[in-house]
Amino acid sequence: MVKDRAMSELQKCFGARMEFGTAGLRAAMGPGVSCMNDLTIIQTTQGFCAYLEQCFTDLKQKGVVIGFDARAHPPSGGSSKRFACLAASVLISRGVPVYLFSDITPTPYVPFTISHLGLCAGVMVTASHNPKQDNGYKVYWANGAQIIPPHDKGIAAAIEQNLEPWPKSWDTDGALQSSLLSDPYQEIHREYCKTIQQHCFHRELNKNSEVKIVHTSVHGVGHIFVQAAFKAFDLHPPYAVEQQKDPDPEFPTVKYPNPEEGEGVLTLSFALADQEGATVILANDPDADRLAIAEKQESGQWRVFSGNELGALLGWWIFQCWKLQKGEGKASIKDVYMLSSTVSSKILRAIAVKEGFHFEETLTGFKWMGNRARELMDQGKNVLFAFEEAIGYMCSPAVLDKDGVSAAAIAGEFVSYLASKNITLSHQLRSIYEEYGYHISKNSYFICHNQDTIKQMFERLRNYDGENSYPKECGGFAITAVRDLTTGYDSNQPDNKAILPTSKSSQMITFTFANGGVATIRTSGTEPKIKYYTELCAAPGNRFWTHILLPLFIEYD
Repeated sequence: MVKDRAMSELQKCFGARMEFGTAGLRAAMGPGVSCMNDLTIIQTTQGFCAYLEQCFTDLKQKGVVIGFDARAHPPSGGSSKRFACLAASVLISRGVPVYLFSDITPTPYVPFTISHLGLCAGVMVTASHNPKQDNGYKVYWANGAQIIPPHDKGIAAAIEQNLEPWPKSWDTDGALQSSLLSDPYQEIHREYCKTIQQHCFHRELNKNSEVKIVHTSVHGVGHIFVQAAFKAFDLHPPYAVEQQKDPDPEFPTVKYPNPEEGEGVLTLSFALADQEGATVILANDPDADRLAIAEKQESGQWRVFSGNELGALLGWWIFQCWKLQKGEGKASIKDVYMLSSTVSSKILRAIAVKEGFHFEETLTGFKWMGNRARELMDQGKNVLFAFEEAIGYMCSPAVLDKDGVSAAAIAGEFVSYLASKNITLSHQLRSIYEEYGYHISKNSYFICHNQDTIKQMFERLRNYDGENSYPKECGGFAITAVRDLTTGYDSNQPDNKAILPTSKSSQMITFTFANGGVATIRTSGTEPKIKYYTELCAAPGNRFWTHILLPLFIEYD
């Protein structure tokens, strides 16, 4: 780049260091301080290690777990496995025991390992469903959940104080021979499959089910783990999409390796399902922490359920399973909780109101739900389920993060149960809406790489009709409340101060409408996106109102 005088590329790579936040790191693999490479991984891990040394007196007794996905970037020599080994080398050089998985694993295995082995922290090297050139460094705390403030700021400060590589940080060969290194793969895989079986309630039905299910791991890590989870539930193995079942960092059959994108990612799955006579498709993202589901309709068309619809279905199902259990001395309903992020559907709130359990919403992201779930569990509460609209589901408290592997097995049993009653997922979703009220949502995003443009747009909303004034109507519908989690303003509160935590480093404004609609616009923490979320909620039985407004969502699709 220097020889070619590629100044813009040099500026892009070396102009600004990657920022470490609650999501850890996520950036393109390549040279420079703005990219994921050997040096930035070492610097990050040195800061992380120094911070852990400050926080834990028993760090050298308990240790840290490190997992990795199958990403690789031949042009720069970077790969998830290489980065994981470097991170292990840094920690071992300071006398910290490291549980380094010997092979690729789903992201949920890292928080599971922390809780199962009682470790101080964990690192997962993954960029989830990002484009192929990206990678990431995701950090979990001793409670088994992703880090939240103030740990992000503490780690970031420690990174800046430890930029020069320590003498043995590069010595991966020595680290791999160290007595401080352990491979938890076999034990954790066995214990994980054993643990999720507590969520299997219809084993005999599973054994005899004739439902055919297709599964795709979208060139990621999920194939062998979903197969194992199905086996743990005595479900017949799903048909695997052959072209996508093995890990491939090039993601050759899809434009974006993200099942949230819907039909474009599922083309090969549809073809296999039609060939085999399967009626349901399960799709994981490349690190297997998310799950998408599609179902063949009576018309022959495929319906890809939204994350909010799957939240309604899985939440309802898990509550039904809890009711089956409660005769066995399980916690009473007053101790039962479900969670969702504030931009997700309010359907769990509607179910909770009618059924009598507790519902709470948190800020966007499983880091908040995982930490809140841990707080509730420490108080003796029973957290049954948590979800976010971005096809993320926590179906078992054994993993305090989204988990596409356990969700796939639980969904497989759910589908088998419904089929035994001659009911489809679509029919069951309609029944849920009939009972608890229709919740119609429409979510999407705009790509924007210019931070100044994003800031100007949000500032215009905050000063819409003069300084510190928000819009009073939109599209002819009156706005009755505004909550701004960037500034901390909430017009619904007596003191106009938001209850949920606020952050000046991210943009997020929610508008509530007189007609019962809610709309949120926010920036993404890991992608150059401006995301919007809208939902209309009707009272139980009020179908007419919702069916009139549903075409509006279709029209603006």
